[in-house]
Amino acid sequence: MALVDQVVAERQGGVHALFFTGIAAQWRARIQQYLDEGGSPEHIPLWPAIEPRRKTFHNLYKNADPASAHGIAMAPIREHMLDLCPACGEPGAPNTLDHYLPKGTYPHFSITPVNLFPMCDACQAEKLEKTGDANSPRFFIHPYFDAFTIPKIVDLIIHAPFDAPTFEVIPSPALQPAELALVTSHLRELDIPNRYVRFFRNEHRRLIRNVTKMRASGQPVQATIEAFREGYADPTPNSWQHMFYSAVLETPDLLEYLENGDLPAYP
Repeated sequence: MALVDQVVAERQGGVHALFFTGIAAQWRARIQQYLDEGGSPEHIPLWPAIEPRRKTFHNLYKNADPASAHGIAMAPIREHMLDLCPACGEPGAPNTLDHYLPKGTYPHFSITPVNLFPMCDACQAEKLEKTGDANSPRFFIHPYFDAFTIPKIVDLIIHAPFDAPTFEVIPSPALQPAELALVTSHLRELDIPNRYVRFFRNEHRRLIRNVTKMRASGQPVQATIEAFREGYADPTPNSWQHMFYSAVLETPDLLEYLENGDLPAYP
């Protein structure tokens, strides 16, 4: 809330001084409503009166001087140390910021820190300006407000034959009904199950190669895979690697195949 006052103060003496002074109170009120409603688009109205000045807000985001109030506020989000996308769990440092409520529709939240979080390019390409529809008023998990009753909210199910397996990425059945609906729409709208295909294929081949070496050297297969899984538990059990190795360990027939079956020879 203080950021609004700082931004308005920095605009004094400039061409936008009257505009920002005139909207300051309502801007603060709308940010407070965002906080009260956890960013849910179902409960946060648009602001038609500022539509003609949309670019004025966008320019604050695009041209944030590092020494400005909003530049300082956004710096910790831009300078994150994440090595996976917090929206989908895919490995790799997310190199862009997403506006949870899109800045095209909600320009007044363009520089609101709680509306900004790191996201990978693939997620951003799927999310675009979407927020929800009549059937799912809110499509996406909010990274700062949503807390779930269980830590692992996405499950991977692996199906035989295990030399060429298929899989399903599903919301955890242990979720509460409202949580289940939200995770279902999040997975669907970010196309996460389809995007998992290449990762799954490559990780399965990597597992077969590693298990072949384990068996040749006498290493315990299950215990080593458990170590792999635990290594990927931080920062989230919903990372793609942790999902994969959890599913392997939760599929007894697959473990039997890895420990005693005839494994294909992958280069």
